[in-house]
Amino acid sequence: MDWKTLQGVLSGVNKYSTGFGRIWLSVVFIFRVLVYVVAAEKVWGDDQKDFDCNTRQPGCTNVCFDHFFPISHIRLWALQLIFISTPSLLVVMHVAYRKEKERKYHLRHPDTNTKLYEDAGKKHGGLWWTYLISLLFKTVFEIAFLYILHWIYENFDMPKLVKCNEDPCPNVVDCYIARPTEKRIFTYFMVGASSLCIVISISEILYLIAKRCFRFCMLHSGRKRSVLAKGKMDYHPHKLIHLNHLPNGMSLDHVHASAPNLSTM
Repeated sequence: MDWKTLQGVLSGVNKYSTGFGRIWLSVVFIFRVLVYVVAAEKVWGDDQKDFDCNTRQPGCTNVCFDHFFPISHIRLWALQLIFISTPSLLVVMHVAYRKEKERKYHLRHPDTNTKLYEDAGKKHGGLWWTYLISLLFKTVFEIAFLYILHWIYENFDMPKLVKCNEDPCPNVVDCYIARPTEKRIFTYFMVGASSLCIVISISEILYLIAKRCFRFCMLHSGRKRSVLAKGKMDYHPHKLIHLNHLPNGMSLDHVHASAPNLSTM
């Protein structure tokens, strides 16, 4: 595997990520990829060669090794790293689609300064959903691979001695695993790093949803305030009638002149 290529791809996603996404990427490369490349590959490099059974029956050692190690830890972790990194490409592809759409729009309308997107990498609209879906996929893949590892190797354990009675072994034979303590420590470390990535991904999902809900509430309250303000502007209180004029335009002097003079009657 070319880990530098993978790092370059994920580093491109990093500029569109939140703070949680940058922490996740740092954990993946420092505590998982780096440990995998530097140490884990060497620890499991001699697992089949040093898997020793107390029999010389041809084929017995190979069958027992395949029974207890149906898939190597190192290959399972490599698949896990590939699967959890792939969903991040969805975000890169969506941003590239936005930029291409923006470019074609300006080619068709060269005289306009209007932009389709204020920022192609800003998580609004469809890109927000793409980013959220990528996080959900990463979390599901992490949990699935942890379950597979736990199902194959119960409690992520690495025993020193295993007993095998598979054919063509003549009887129950004892088989010894090379460097079981070191392998157990690395297994626990990788499982812990994977669990930490799950916690970070779930935290980022909750953060995105909470931020979206807060923005929706603020927008809704802002619209409500604008409607109330408009209603106050449209409301006119009762106007005071001028002392010398009535609503129909007649003056009080005219009314007094046309009214009978009761004092002379």
